[in-house]
Amino acid sequence: MKHRLLLLSFALLAITAGYSQKKDDAKEANDTGLAKDYNKWTLEFTAGQSKGTRPFTDGYYSSNPDQLFGSIRANSFSLGVRYMFSARFGLKADVSSDYLTNNKSTASKDFKLQQYRFGLQGVVNASRLFNIQQELGRLSILIHAGLQASRATPKLEEPGDPTSYYNKSELNLGAMFGISPELRISKKFSIIGDFSTLTNFRQHFTWDGHVSDQKNNLSGQMVMASLGITYSFGKDNIHGDWAVIDEGKLKQVEELDKRIGELETMMNDSDKDGVPDYLDVENNSISGVAVDTKGRMVDVNKNGVPDELEKYMTDNYVDKSNVRETIETANADMVKRLINEGYVTTYFDSNKTTPTNVSTEGIDFMLTFLRNNPSASINIIGHADEIGKSTYNDKLSIGRANTVKNTLIKAGINPDRLHVVSEGEDSSVAIDSGDARRLVRRVTFRVRE
Repeated sequence: MKHRLLLLSFALLAITAGYSQKKDDAKEANDTGLAKDYNKWTLEFTAGQSKGTRPFTDGYYSSNPDQLFGSIRANSFSLGVRYMFSARFGLKADVSSDYLTNNKSTASKDFKLQQYRFGLQGVVNASRLFNIQQELGRLSILIHAGLQASRATPKLEEPGDPTSYYNKSELNLGAMFGISPELRISKKFSIIGDFSTLTNFRQHFTWDGHVSDQKNNLSGQMVMASLGITYSFGKDNIHGDWAVIDEGKLKQVEELDKRIGELETMMNDSDKDGVPDYLDVENNSISGVAVDTKGRMVDVNKNGVPDELEKYMTDNYVDKSNVRETIETANADMVKRLINEGYVTTYFDSNKTTPTNVSTEGIDFMLTFLRNNPSASINIIGHADEIGKSTYNDKLSIGRANTVKNTLIKAGINPDRLHVVSEGEDSSVAIDSGDARRLVRRVTFRVRE
């Protein structure tokens, strides 16, 4: 029994703890007639009877077998606070006092034992869990289970009895499970009943204050029944246990929010060329250069240089259509400016040292420049975004620059003309923007003087 109760307690605590990470039902509602806000905090006070069922020393017991339910006395008082993460799941913490004595109308020997308890339990609103809240109306049913710690102190002195532990306390640990029917009487108040059972896994005392028999040692059980009142407090006047929440509509709202979020992400335009990222196959196009419907810089003659950039160079420097001839005869200062100001760039995916498929044009441009300027040498500058440790990003930057260097070497460029430089992390863009971080995972170039 105690093993099943412990498993149930842990399971309920795990369920409520996991559910607390999700959005509250109230936050996911919109203006569709749903309850958007409701009081999630509830204060509970109950009074009733608690009875130890085992272990007892021979000759001691608390019930009166001649009366229905063994007589009823108020000897248990509890004060608790509950927080509902959602309309179904929550957590409850409570403190209580139990004063156990024998029934004077029976032949039991006298005993007195004071117990103070603290409990932490998961709570499930069973009415909502099984979707019967409308049928129950003002009635609600809560199920709670969890762990409890208690201190038991015998309060009856029995001189000469070596098994009596008068005024000596023992700390116990156990699990408890209960069901609490609740009846709403106003927007914030309700009457609550509770039926619970408690199992201790560390109990040396009997409930009458003596040392337990060896066969019952480290094992104790108690049952409790109580009645009380709850008060729901917060900024709203709607009690969370009865707030009207349409689960079907909430799900529709959640799905709609998700779709809107996906659309917003799809409509991002990282390179500001007017083509959304989800259609853009070249999301690193040069600002101001014309692109087609796929975001590719327009290059009608397929010579590797965007037409607008080629036209600018041709109009201002030479009158040739071939890109290699253009670079060979163009003004040296203009070409250096394009390179040194970062217009010639190679981009990389996150944590990668291999260029993206659409960004190798920068390497081709530099290869043409170096071939046409055999006395020139360049710095190959590696960059990284701010995600990860700085030492790792420095290494990643060097790896990216070395990849470009090795590509140029394999294309016939003398290694002495290529110098690798690591700039490490680029903090010029917002670290929480994935689109912005794409722009700084790159290799740029600088012509050495």
